[in-house]
Amino acid sequence: MSKGKYRFNPESLTYEKINHSTKKIILLVLTYFSIFVTIGFAFMFLWLHFFPSAREYSLIEENKGLRAQYKILNEKINRVELVMNDIADRDNSIYRVVFEADPIPLEVRNAGFGGVNRYAELQSIPNMELVVDVSKRIDILQKKLYIQSLSFDTIIHLAKNKTEMLKCIPAIQPIRNGKLVSGFGYRMHPIYKTVRIHTGIDLTAPTGTKIYATGDGTVKNADFERGYGKQVVINHGYNFSTVYGHLSKILVQRGQKVKRGDLIGLVGNTGTSTGSHLHYEVRRHNTPVNPINYYLNDLTPQEYADLLAQSKLANQSFD
Repeated sequence: MSKGKYRFNPESLTYEKINHSTKKIILLVLTYFSIFVTIGFAFMFLWLHFFPSAREYSLIEENKGLRAQYKILNEKINRVELVMNDIADRDNSIYRVVFEADPIPLEVRNAGFGGVNRYAELQSIPNMELVVDVSKRIDILQKKLYIQSLSFDTIIHLAKNKTEMLKCIPAIQPIRNGKLVSGFGYRMHPIYKTVRIHTGIDLTAPTGTKIYATGDGTVKNADFERGYGKQVVINHGYNFSTVYGHLSKILVQRGQKVKRGDLIGLVGNTGTSTGSHLHYEVRRHNTPVNPINYYLNDLTPQEYADLLAQSKLANQSFD
């Protein structure tokens, strides 16, 4: 008896052999093949989706390692930034103060980079955010270091010239035994009877009292000036200058080099003045500052304290 498949015919109540045509067999084979192929692709997709290949696994591990290294690098940059900020703070508040240099503004130290986007090429590459961030921070640090390097160059130059600078900064009283009658600040003007800023101090002394340069420098002006009368202006360099007003006689000329303690004129009552006295100013960056703060060389600490207290009480004005 030949093997095969049979089906029951209810009309003839007999089993009839099923004969498959070649076409049906081919279709059946193709159907099963398609199913197997579909299942195979589905399985492959799921495997590749949930289970990385050996190379992908290697790249994932490499990526984890790079992120760990970035974290370490980021912490190192944080420490470098803290040290850089500390150096900048010391530079502004200590070194530059000691050498009479202006602090570097924060906006200059923290200035960014303008113009062309320096990171456009990196930003066009996927997953490069960490690299771009590190690159920006390192570039900013480099610029801060450059600015700090220039600042230290300035400090070194000032340190080498410190002795010369100390000779030039106003540091003595312009006259001997002068009585302070009007301090620095707002005062009632003796002539105009209005409250005005008094940009210096008034020291009373007899006409003809000798006036001395308070620091080394060059005579910038030695002539009659409205309000100040006969006056001498000395440029000391290092952003300092001094003014001596209401003189009776000028003993120096413009362009002349003077040393601290040199005789430059005599006390008088010229210009807008109500009595014989010297009007004395100290200017830094062309802005008047309190001259009392620059009596360094010829006063004891107690004498300086007494003079400072006197300047706060003095309210009589001669100009």
